[in-house]
Amino acid sequence: MNKKDVFLNEVLAQIKSKEAKKYVADELSYHLKEAKNVWLEKGQTETEAEGKAVEQMGSSIKLGKQLNKLHRPKVDWILVILLMTIFGLGFLPMFSIGIMGEYLLASKVVITLIGSASAVGIMLIDYRKLKKQGWLFYSIGVLLLLVLRLFSNTTINGLSLLRIGPLTIESIMSLPFFFLAWASLFSNERLKVWQFILLFCLPIILLLMVPSISTTYIYTIMVFSMVWWSKFSRKIVISIWGVSVSLFVLVSFISWRFLSFYQKDRLLAFLNPEKYSDGPGFMILRLKELLSKAGWFGSTMNKEFIPEAHTNLVFVSFTYYYGWLFAIALVLILFLFGARIIVITSRIKDSYGKLLLIGAVALYTVQLATNIGMTIGVFPLISMSLPFISYGLMPTLLNTILIGIVLSVYRRKDLTRKQT
Repeated sequence: MNKKDVFLNEVLAQIKSKEAKKYVADELSYHLKEAKNVWLEKGQTETEAEGKAVEQMGSSIKLGKQLNKLHRPKVDWILVILLMTIFGLGFLPMFSIGIMGEYLLASKVVITLIGSASAVGIMLIDYRKLKKQGWLFYSIGVLLLLVLRLFSNTTINGLSLLRIGPLTIESIMSLPFFFLAWASLFSNERLKVWQFILLFCLPIILLLMVPSISTTYIYTIMVFSMVWWSKFSRKIVISIWGVSVSLFVLVSFISWRFLSFYQKDRLLAFLNPEKYSDGPGFMILRLKELLSKAGWFGSTMNKEFIPEAHTNLVFVSFTYYYGWLFAIALVLILFLFGARIIVITSRIKDSYGKLLLIGAVALYTVQLATNIGMTIGVFPLISMSLPFISYGLMPTLLNTILIGIVLSVYRRKDLTRKQT
């Protein structure tokens, strides 16, 4: 065994992480080769040059310990603490909605445990291994939507669902697969604009056939956020955005003529709820009334019925029962998730890792902003969960998968080289 191999083995023996060992071995081999070439150019023999290169590195034991400390897989404890805190707060709606909350409490515990396990499990997976599986994830997402379209056996509020025993599968569960797929596709320089258009439109068509306007909306925001950091040139990206916005405005204008009366009434009620108080405007006015009664410290003595108090309108029940002071604190904690992901993104060198974090923050933020926006009257009422707070396995899984991916990228941020 030559000096180089002996040196590398002694260094690697000090490093505990298997992932770090491979990274360190590649890095040291590269530096030793460069140093060896310098000595060869100075007239040293092959053996002498290699010996000089190894000597330049210093003590193998000391270097190994330093590299072990530097490249040890990291855990972002700030994000973990935020997740534990928000999961704890997620139980409060169960206590504010009376008997129904007691009935759902055990299920909420199970959902929380499954979500926590998924976040930890995904954190331990090396996200870099997912990069080559983009087409697989895209196919799974499309297949899931096709199954929902063809074999759904339950419909709630016009949304097709597939019930398999205690498990209910809905369109939102396709989002993690499309999220992973687009991160892989956008990091590929060979992706063409026409391919992007076809691949983007197919899920849109399937989502509208399910149908699910809210999932279509989230999916679109996610893709167009990620495309900004794709391998496309800035000129192409701006062109994609410009054409897409123009088409959206044109289609919206044309579609207005073909909407049914009740669909038009729902949109107009958002703009002028008082005029439609006997119809679609009633719920908007009811939410405003409940929020106005909350005060700074809530109305725990008054038990008023709040529709969807543990799901889409959980923020209303939170504010009504616990007050605006508590609601503001909750919103700040929830927005800290997005802020923390953005901070982590600035530290990531790997372009694929950056795309994953951009997609994660887009998916998370659009849910948060939309849910809060629709409950305070600045966004139309749609089916949209409040991340980690709203009751439901699928929304919880979606967001814990996102957090797991973020933790996986952060864990390996010192094991990747900068890619452009």
